[in-house]
Amino acid sequence: MWVSHETIYRSLFIQTRGVLQKALITHLRSKRTMRRGKHFTTAGQERGRIRNAVSIRDRPVAIEARATVGHWEGDLIAGARNTHVATLVERRSRFTVLVQVAGKDSASVIQALVRQVSQLPEELMASLTWDRGMELAEHEAFSARTGVPVYFCDPQSPWQRGSNENTNGLLRQYFPYGTDLSVFTQAKLDVIAQKLNDRPRKALGYSTPSMQFVRTVAVTD
Repeated sequence: MWVSHETIYRSLFIQTRGVLQKALITHLRSKRTMRRGKHFTTAGQERGRIRNAVSIRDRPVAIEARATVGHWEGDLIAGARNTHVATLVERRSRFTVLVQVAGKDSASVIQALVRQVSQLPEELMASLTWDRGMELAEHEAFSARTGVPVYFCDPQSPWQRGSNENTNGLLRQYFPYGTDLSVFTQAKLDVIAQKLNDRPRKALGYSTPSMQFVRTVAVTD
């Protein structure tokens, strides 16, 4: 018989009435005290509206199937003192890029993403899928400057950009909750991203994102 990881999590959270004890939290990479199910939703709740947002439901099928390269998922991870780092994950290779941002406001995030995207070969940045955070409210400006279309997930649906969500969880090993992220320069972020990209992944047949990304670049050359 096999017991899934979800069954183990449920048993732990049920015993503790939904909140893990501190003794157990220390053994979790993410250090989360609460756990929400995959189908948790806040449908109906008022949130900021992103003008002219293109839904993930209108995203080409090839992106969903990971059939082609250059399609990225993105998000912000938060730290202490209202500090943030942008995370980008290429869907096929799981290659991760970390981006230093000056603030969470849309102008700052867009400027940082444009700067980072300009360093990638054009064929390796074909689309970007983001959550409903207002930090990408100016997505049209991003697309105008880069030629990269942006697709938005449904509200409170992190599994729709699962590669990025999983990577953000792994990054908490380097950015524990409560960390002031402003102390990380772009050079330091590049080092951390490289460590993650050199880590074998089960989803890649225990190859590394770096190896997969290099193969991708070789194929597109």
